[in-house]
Amino acid sequence: MAEASRSEKYTGPYAAQQERYYRLFGGAKAKARDFSEATGNPATLPADLIRSRETVPGGWAHALPLARGETLRVLNTHGTPGVSLLFYNAKDRSERFNAGDTVKIQWNARLSRGRVLFSDMGRVLASITDDTFGHNDALTGGSTPASNAERYGDATLRNTRNNFILLASKNGLDKRDVPPCLTLFAPVGVDGGGMFRWEGEGPKPGDHVDLRAELDLLVFVSNAPHPFAPGDYAPKEIDLVVWNSPPPSADDFCRTATEEAVRGFENNARYLAALGEE
Repeated sequence: MAEASRSEKYTGPYAAQQERYYRLFGGAKAKARDFSEATGNPATLPADLIRSRETVPGGWAHALPLARGETLRVLNTHGTPGVSLLFYNAKDRSERFNAGDTVKIQWNARLSRGRVLFSDMGRVLASITDDTFGHNDALTGGSTPASNAERYGDATLRNTRNNFILLASKNGLDKRDVPPCLTLFAPVGVDGGGMFRWEGEGPKPGDHVDLRAELDLLVFVSNAPHPFAPGDYAPKEIDLVVWNSPPPSADDFCRTATEEAVRGFENNARYLAALGEE
């Protein structure tokens, strides 16, 4: 259905809000770049660019620093259905990833290559510079003891919520500092009744997502399956590869793809200038 006529089907108390939403959405979409222009990164990274490589066993978690300009490659070596991440400003951990704003500001819940991840202060924490799978979930959240009990009949299985609380406690934070997360390799959609569901096939062994740090970051990674992942609880190991990606160019896709991203990077520039880190 064309954007111009989409609102015509709405009646009732929310018709005006829905009309406004699609009008604004249509305007933002018309001004955005074509996301097929986001070309990605080399499948095989040159050894001299790799700073570190960590293997995270299935069900476990890891915290790592990521300097501005470095890129974290999450390499799904066995096709595990879901790897969850949180991002904090390393210089001020009260600033952290905001899933709701990331989706809302970009008018897009299917985060993939070319999109950026916003903080709760309107700045860009990271850019998705490559993504061989193409569907990452910022709506559902990670697994919990309750979701594991419902899905697998065992609340004691390792889960993302408890993994993040543990990492928080080791890094001067607590459970109040654990916001909704981003889960990679998770094809979650919405059915006709408005319910979340797992859609289609999951990731293949070797799929990866590259996340370039736009500020100095502290990153939490939980290698536990998405709560909607099909099959038994059997997460496999993943690799976390930190590499020295080239500096972004003036027309870097992630920085220029949408007006919203441009404003986010303008906020970054003001913040970095105040810190003397232009």
